Formats: sequence, C-alpha cells, structure tokens
Amino acid sequence: MKHLPSLKNLYYLVHLHQEQNFNRAAKVCHVSQSTLSSGIQNLEEQLGHQLIERDHKSFMFTAIGEEVVRRSRNLLTDVDDLVELVQNQGAPMTGTIRLGCIPTIAPFLLSRLVRHCQHKYPELTLLLKEDTTDRLLGALGKGELDLLLLALPVDTQGFHSMKVGVDPFKMVMHCDLKDDVPLPIDYQKLPDESIFLLQSEHCITGHAISACQLGDSAKVNPFAATSLHTLVQMVDSKLGTTFLPQMAIDSGILTNTQLCVFDPPGEAPYRDIGLVWRQTTSRILTFRTLGLEIQGLLEQS
Repeated sequence: MKHLPSLKNLYYLVHLHQEQNFNRAAKVCHVSQSTLSSGIQNLEEQLGHQLIERDHKSFMFTAIGEEVVRRSRNLLTDVDDLVELVQNQGAPMTGTIRLGCIPTIAPFLLSRLVRHCQHKYPELTLLLKEDTTDRLLGALGKGELDLLLLALPVDTQGFHSMKVGVDPFKMVMHCDLKDDVPLPIDYQKLPDESIFLLQSEHCITGHAISACQLGDSAKVNPFAATSLHTLVQMVDSKLGTTFLPQMAIDSGILTNTQLCVFDPPGEAPYRDIGLVWRQTTSRILTFRTLGLEIQGLLEQS
C-alpha cells in the first residue's frame, strides 16, 4: 500500500511557496520553523523526489516541486470545500465565506452587505479582502478566496459567475463649469486632458472607456488616480470631469463637494455587478443565495 502524503505537510509546502521564506511560512502555519522544515523533508521522502533545492543561504523549488505545489493547492481547496459541505449540510447560510471585492465596489456596498447578513444570517461570517480584479481572480484560483464581487465583464474562464445588478455611469464636474459645457455633452468639445480616470489596473477605467465609447485619448488626462475619492477631489478642484458609478454617488461620495452630475453621451452606459466562484465548489447554493441578497440591496439603492 502506498504511503499517502500528509495534508499538513502539503499545507506547509504551499505556504512556503507563497511566502518564499521559511520563517514567514512557519508563522503563517503557526508552527516552528524546524517543524515546517522537517514536514517538507518528510514529504520529499514520502514522494521519493526532491521538491526544493537548498543551500545554506537560499532555496528554490524544483520543476516537480512547482507541480506538486500547484496540485496541492487544488487538493487543499477541495478538502476545505468538503469540510464546508459536511459542516453546513442543510444549513447553507452558515460558516465562513472569504469574499474578495474590487475597490470601486467595496466602500459603497460591503458595509451594507455585512450588516444585512449579520441580521439575517447570524451564523454566516464574511471575511473581506479588497484588491484589484486580476489579483482577486488569482487568489480565487489558488483557493485563498471563496467568492468574488466584481464588475463584469471580465475573463472568468474556469469560474462560474452570477450577475447581481447593473450600475450606471455618470459624469461629474464642478458646478461652476457646467455653463461652459453644452448639453448633451459632446466629448469632442471638451478640452484636451480634461477627463480624469483611475489607474489602468482598476477595471472601471476600461469599463468606462468602453461603455462611454471614449475613443479620443487626447481628452484623457495623463494623471491616473488610485481611487474614486481621489478623482472626486481632482474634479472638485475644477480641473476637469470624470466618470463615477451610480452606487458611489448614492453612497454619498459627492457629499461636501460642489460637483454636478450629468448623463454621459450615448445609450445609458453602465457596468454589470456580479459574483464569481470556482466551478468545483460545493457551496453553490450559499453563493447564489448571497447573490440574491446583494441583488436586493442594489435594487434598494
């Protein structure tokens, strides 16, 4: 009979790969560095292959080590899903959900979602992480997150998605400037470099450019903001205009500013809001139920 590797040792290996440092990995795993090191050595002996090349100062994963890490991540994720399935049998809205969300949604929706779930599903715990779309999708694929709340469309190949709402785009500018801009707004009549956008890693920039059919890059200011709040500050200083999602406006992002809201040119540009999860998860009922709750919150806005 084959000696099967310990899940604990696979866990040590995955976190060593993630941290690229024995001391940090041991702290994450809540064990001593010697325990983690011996566990990985035991794993190598069980598998009969070297997973890590070591010298007295550094280490690197072998090719087979990289493959073992990849498969171990999937295996550990499946084990977590199995435990959740058994523990939550007959009670889908219990347990813990590690939820990732992008910065252009998180500040305007997550607090309401958490309060709503605390009231309606007191045995459900939401652990929140805010990051960019690409990094969140990577974490979901590695099993570090269970569920994502994103702006669609994005490349969700290998994942399931559920649309939960529609978020229109609006243009905002200082009210003192509105008389200088003929309505309806014509992008070509705006000054060059007068449109402010977020940094490219924020998907709302691509969504806004696409949805609003903003094709003239000369109109876009080279300054790229890190957050919607920064965009609001720039535009409130009479430097130009920008696009904001309706949910941010409804949440009061324009409070204490002198900004006016306009409809962008075109046919009511918008972004879809959706949930994304792994195809292999056993918690589909949980995620779909949570999706319906988010849909209800968005409709209340």
